[in-house]
Amino acid sequence: MAGQGAKNVIAIEEHFWTPDLRAAATESIKNQPMVERLNDLGALRIREMDEAGIDIAVLSETEPAAQNFEGDMAVHMARLSNDRLAEAVRAHPTRFAGFAALPTAEPKAAADELERAVTKLGFKGAMIMGLTRGTQFFDEKQFWPIYERAAALDVPLYLHPGTPPATLTETYCSDYPILSRAALGFTLDTLAHAVRICVSGVLDKYPVNMILGHLGEAIPFLLWRINNGIERQVKLPRSFIDMFRENFYLTTSGAFQASALTCTVAEMGIDRVLYAVDYPYQPNMAGKTFMDAAPLSDGDRKAILSGNACKLLKM
Repeated sequence: MAGQGAKNVIAIEEHFWTPDLRAAATESIKNQPMVERLNDLGALRIREMDEAGIDIAVLSETEPAAQNFEGDMAVHMARLSNDRLAEAVRAHPTRFAGFAALPTAEPKAAADELERAVTKLGFKGAMIMGLTRGTQFFDEKQFWPIYERAAALDVPLYLHPGTPPATLTETYCSDYPILSRAALGFTLDTLAHAVRICVSGVLDKYPVNMILGHLGEAIPFLLWRINNGIERQVKLPRSFIDMFRENFYLTTSGAFQASALTCTVAEMGIDRVLYAVDYPYQPNMAGKTFMDAAPLSDGDRKAILSGNACKLLKM
């Protein structure tokens, strides 16, 4: 039974939001079942976890999180989110864990909030929700104190898509707005974000474990080509391909395609792949159906469903 005994299934990219964030969001979600699930940190969420056999959900606030704000408001929003999540984890300690929201527009405060969330609230790391204020990539040196603190705390940073900047969507998606988010825009933005982090040098200075959802935002498929293109221009201390394989973990969130999973495992190794659903944007049962049918050995399936998360997140 879910929640009892061994941790058989741990889903690590499962979202909620706070009333404060919802009130401040510039884009409203009109899908009421989605709103209900983002609001819920109790019975409804746990019931749907049980139906899909999920023992533990590692929760994180959905976009815009604290990164759409600046100054004292960003710090305030992050603390509200993390305190709300900590309450839910305390109420359901065998079912929920947390990734912190960070006020990245204030890097020193973000590093301090990460430390508070890990050492005081028991969180497992943090989730970075795309670009800060919609314009600043997380590889920029102003953000390196956050990596430094994460390395000192030995916790991972999960790089998640945020709404792509208008310049990207206007250039690539203006004729087809439906492509601007999950269909294409999220992947374009987050793929570029992750590659920039690798070439910036930050992971050589602060060897943080990074997590990407959606089976790596297509990077496993492109790994050789990206590496080859970089090596023809510049010599890095470590090759891109080595850095990505040594510093990144990838999850199944919202990417339920068997051939893509096979490619990801082949390129990264089974110990670098973790389970996630992307609830409530994807239903828990879709993740279960995918993993039940995935072309994996029983041992590899267990590693993805819980073993790798237990090691990385120290659960």
